[in-house]
Amino acid sequence: MERLKFKDFNISEEIQRAIEDMGFEEATPIQSLAIPKILKHRDVTGQAQTGTGKTVAFGIPILENMDKKDKRLQAIILCPTRELTIQVAEQIKQLSQYLPYIKVLPIYGGQPIDRQIKALEKGVQIVIGTPGRIMDHIERQTLDLSTIKTVVFDEADEMLDMGFREDIEFILEDIPYDRQFLLFSATLPPEILQLAKRYQENPEIVKVTKQELTTPNVEQKYFEVREDMKVELLSRILDIQNFNLSLVFCNTKRKVDKLVSHLQIRGYLADGLHGDLTQNQRDIVMNKFKNNNIEVLVATDVAARGIDVSGIEAVFNFDIPNDNEYYVHRIGRTGRAGKTGKAYSFVSGREIYQLRDIQQYAKTTIEQAPIPSRTDVEEVKKDNFIEELKNMIHKENLSHEIHIVEKLIEEGYNSIDLASALLRILSEENSYMQEEFGDTEARKGFVKFFMTMGRKQDLTVSLLLSAIHDKTGLIGRQIGNIDIYDNFSFVEIQEINASDFYKFMDDTFINDKKIHIEPARPRDDDQKRKKNKRSFKKDRKRKSKNFNPHRNKKNNYQKDFNKSKSKHRRE
Repeated sequence: MERLKFKDFNISEEIQRAIEDMGFEEATPIQSLAIPKILKHRDVTGQAQTGTGKTVAFGIPILENMDKKDKRLQAIILCPTRELTIQVAEQIKQLSQYLPYIKVLPIYGGQPIDRQIKALEKGVQIVIGTPGRIMDHIERQTLDLSTIKTVVFDEADEMLDMGFREDIEFILEDIPYDRQFLLFSATLPPEILQLAKRYQENPEIVKVTKQELTTPNVEQKYFEVREDMKVELLSRILDIQNFNLSLVFCNTKRKVDKLVSHLQIRGYLADGLHGDLTQNQRDIVMNKFKNNNIEVLVATDVAARGIDVSGIEAVFNFDIPNDNEYYVHRIGRTGRAGKTGKAYSFVSGREIYQLRDIQQYAKTTIEQAPIPSRTDVEEVKKDNFIEELKNMIHKENLSHEIHIVEKLIEEGYNSIDLASALLRILSEENSYMQEEFGDTEARKGFVKFFMTMGRKQDLTVSLLLSAIHDKTGLIGRQIGNIDIYDNFSFVEIQEINASDFYKFMDDTFINDKKIHIEPARPRDDDQKRKKNKRSFKKDRKRKSKNFNPHRNKKNNYQKDFNKSKSKHRRE
C-alpha cells in the first residue's frame, strides 16, 4: 500500500514539529490507514503487529481532537503491562511536547498510588494505565471517567489472554456510551470481535499484513552500547572489517548529517542521503556510492528507498527503526545474489525492547556481540599492514630497492637493522601509528593540548566538551582532565585519538571565537620555574601603553600555568 507523509494529514503545526523531532518522515501502513479515520471520530479496530507504530496511529488523532480548554480527563488508554504503559506514555508525551496544555499520566501497579492521586487532583487530559490499577482508582473514586471522549485498548488480545475481560467491562461501565472506541490488536480472535461488536459502533476495520523476513544470507548481531559511544563503535567495526561498501541507517535527517560529519573527520569516505537533499544532490551521492567513490552511505529509511546497489557488505542500524518492517527492508539490502551479508544493530537503553519486538515480528534471532576493544582494532591494522608488505614483496618489482639495500649491507649495515629502520619509516605513515607529540606531561595513555581560550573568553567545561564532540565525535573516557584558566586551557585526549583531535580542532571556532591548539610542553626544572614565575609577576606590573598582554600569550602560557597552584579537574 502507498505510505503517506505526515504532512499529508490535517494535523497541527505543533504535532508536525514533534513528529519531526521524533524522526518520523512518513507514516507506517497502520498509521496511514488509521489516522484519517480516527481524526473523523470513527470507531476503529486495527490489526497490526507490535512495533508497527500503533501508538502514533492513535496518539496523533487523540491529541489533534483534544479540547484545549477542557482541563478534565478526555482520553484513557488501557495497556496489558506496566512496560507497555510506560512506553505508550513516553511516546504520547513526545507527541505532545509542544502542547503545554496537555497533561499525560501513566498509572500502573508498583508505583506509589498516593503520587498518582496527587497528579490526578491537579488535572490530566490523558491517562494511560493497566486495568488493575485503573480499577483501584475507580473504587477509590480518585479517577472520574465521566468526561471521557476516547477509549483505547492497546494489545487487546494480550489483555484478554491475561484474564482482564471482567476488569475491562467493569471500567467501561463508568465511561459514557457516547465516546470514540479504538481497539488495536496483533490478532483478531472471536473474543476480540465480540468485544468490538458489543462496545463499538459501526467500526472501521483496518488490517496490516505482516511481511516475512527473507534474508537467510544475512548474519545478524546487536551491540548494547551507550548512545554517545555509537560513533566510536561504528568506527571500530569499520576498521576491523574493512568493508568496501556499507549502509548506515539513522532515524532522523539531523542524525544523518552529524554522523556523516563525524565519519569524514575520522577519515572515512562517507556521505549522507535524506529528504532535505535535492534530486540532483541525491543522484550525485548515489552515483558516488555505486562507483565505490564512497564506502559508507548514511541514510534515513525514506531516502534509502529504492537503493539497489550490488556489493553492499554490511548494514548498520545506528538507530533501531521505528517500524519493525523497516528493519526487514534495511537488512534486505545486503546478502544478495547468493553472497553473505552482515547486519549490525546498535541498541541503547530501552531500545532493547524494540529489538525484542523485531525478533518476534521477523521470527529471527539476533545475537548479541561483544564490543571490540581499541586493542582489537590496532592488532587488525597491524596485521593488515604486514599483509601489505608481504604482497609488495611477492608482486612488486623491487630491483631498485634491492640494489640500495645491497649497497648499505656492503657499508656494514646488517639486513635486520635495515629492515627495522625501513619498517619504522613505513609504519609511521600508516594509520595505526600515532603521531609523536613528545612529553606533554599528560597521564599515561593521554596527550595534553594547550588551547588559546579560557574563562575570560567564556569557555566552560561543558561548552568545550560539546565543541569537541560536535567536531570530532570524541566523548567520555576518550577525554581526560580539562584545566581552564583565564586566557588559556589544557585538555587531555587519549593517544589513539590525539592525531585526529589535533588535526580537526586546531583553528576551529567555539562561541564564534577562533582558537589555536598545540601539544603542551613540559615544565622547566624547579629553578627555571621559579625564575619564570618572578618574571611573570614583573610582566604583570608593566603599564607601558605599548604593552600587549596577549601578544606572547601562546609562548608564555607556561608561566601563567606555574602561577596557578591548583589544578581543576573536569567539571
